[in-house]
Amino acid sequence: MKIKNWLMVSHLVVMLLPIVAVYLLYVSLQSYNQEEDLKEYLDFQILISDLDRELNDASLYESLENNRFQALSQLGDDHLRVDLYRYDGLHLFTTMEGAATYSLPQDQDRMFENLNETQRRANTYVYKKPVLDENQQLSGVYEITLGRTDWVETSNQQLLLTFILSGIFFILLYIIVIVAINRKLNRPLHQLQEHMRAFAAGKDTDKKLNQSKDEIGALNQQFEEMKNQIMETREELVKEQEEKEYMVAALSHDLKTPLTVIRTYTEALENHHLSKEERAEYQMIVNDKLTHMKQMIDDLSIFTALQSSKNTLQSVQVNGNEFFEMLFSGYEEPCARKDIRLTTEWKVRNAYELDPKQMIRLVDNLMDNSIRYTPQHRQIWLAAIASTKPLPDWIFPAFKEEVDQWREAGTVILIQNEGKGMAESQLQKVFEPFYQDDASRGKGATSGLGLSIAKIIMENHEGKINIWSSDNEGTLFACWIKERG
Repeated sequence: MKIKNWLMVSHLVVMLLPIVAVYLLYVSLQSYNQEEDLKEYLDFQILISDLDRELNDASLYESLENNRFQALSQLGDDHLRVDLYRYDGLHLFTTMEGAATYSLPQDQDRMFENLNETQRRANTYVYKKPVLDENQQLSGVYEITLGRTDWVETSNQQLLLTFILSGIFFILLYIIVIVAINRKLNRPLHQLQEHMRAFAAGKDTDKKLNQSKDEIGALNQQFEEMKNQIMETREELVKEQEEKEYMVAALSHDLKTPLTVIRTYTEALENHHLSKEERAEYQMIVNDKLTHMKQMIDDLSIFTALQSSKNTLQSVQVNGNEFFEMLFSGYEEPCARKDIRLTTEWKVRNAYELDPKQMIRLVDNLMDNSIRYTPQHRQIWLAAIASTKPLPDWIFPAFKEEVDQWREAGTVILIQNEGKGMAESQLQKVFEPFYQDDASRGKGATSGLGLSIAKIIMENHEGKINIWSSDNEGTLFACWIKERG
């Protein structure tokens, strides 16, 4: 439950529970009081019935002799009072000690109020009854007053009990609310604070955060996501730092060989005894090494620019057939120089959204890699195939089915060459920066960034790149690009 809803429900419950508790207590006490009241009323009626046999004697109200009331004096006690009145209102007798026996007549209207009725008052029961003589004339009135001592004592006890139970109830309710708030809010927040302090200090904790479905759970989830993102960023920074250190080391190593060659041949050119042919040969070697060094620096510059967060695609809409015809042109001459047969084809859609310069760089790097590792008199295939078109028949059977599944819902650029295949361990590393096999390392063959640049270009286009290789046949590069709907 959401904390907002939980607080609203809790507030409502805290408001209603005391009312319900008081109501239930009131109902229970009321039921008990009714039972006690009925019992007390019945006892009073029995008492009236017993006293009526002695008080309903008309002769008691006709004479003023004190000895006539001696027997009645034993009827009263601390709780019971009996009063006799003559028909004219004269107070003849009372069982209350210290009261005058004959007092002034009271108001007859007041004396005749509530006759034959049992009056239930806060502290007493009162009953008045007229007494008639043989001629049915009024002789007097007797009044019985019974103190409700047990009732008053019970009421006081109930009042005390009500206060005690109310106090216990409110204390329990307060404890329950404190425990609920601590469990729902304080404990999860304290746990989150511990995790935040531990994470800030670079420590780990075995306790898992609360995964409830309320705002605290959402906050914990967001903290975990932020924590994972920060850890991933840290790992990426460490990895980037390692790559930079490796990049500097690899670049230093790869530049050392051409620099050594340039220095050696430059010093040799200072020899005035060189022939014209030797001098021309030395100058050509120096120029080749300088060109190679420039290419390495250019690759490094492109690689760094593509990795930069500021680098953005300059995507434009291109015509499929015209673009791929342009993209695949210009590779016949370098292939012919090495006596390599080149086959190109494209079966593409009418339009694509891509960055032409980056795509040219992509195919240049892949073709340069294929030409370098294709022996003389062998063949290279270059193609672009839309998702609705079948793959060319020249794809090596060993991985044709896998390529067909991999290219689903996109156009693929295929570059396949005959030659020595690559080991599985090499296939997993070829897209890493500055990776070169042992045969190429140190010979100035490449900068080791070409395939890394190709991978970054495909990622920037929201595409993918893969490589398949067979020892007996050759290697296939495939680049997947999105198709417009």
